[in-house]
Amino acid sequence: MPHSVVAGLSTQVSATATPSRESGGAAVMEKAPERVRKPSPRYKVLLHNDPVNTMEYVVTTLRQVVPSLSEQDAIAVMLEAHNTGVGLVIVCDLEPAEFYCETLKAKGLTSTIEPES
Repeated sequence: MPHSVVAGLSTQVSATATPSRESGGAAVMEKAPERVRKPSPRYKVLLHNDPVNTMEYVVTTLRQVVPSLSEQDAIAVMLEAHNTGVGLVIVCDLEPAEFYCETLKAKGLTSTIEPES
């Protein structure tokens, strides 16, 4: 058997220290399969044109209800609804979409939601 000298001490080194397959061998870490999350479905909040509310009121209400809309965005949504009959307010998850839609309705605007295609 070979000898090793460490700091003046003599020790024997065994050359047969290999893991046995029968005794389990080397530990192997297996990674659990990653679960791929499906993105949650998104919904469009739509504003419909109405002949009742002023353009100013619509813009102000949009900004109050959907704080992420800038004044320019709110004006663009209002004009789109005015000119084409319907304007896209925001695309988001179902819960906030329902909240925005219901709040716009409570303030006298006509709004619906539909799944994003």
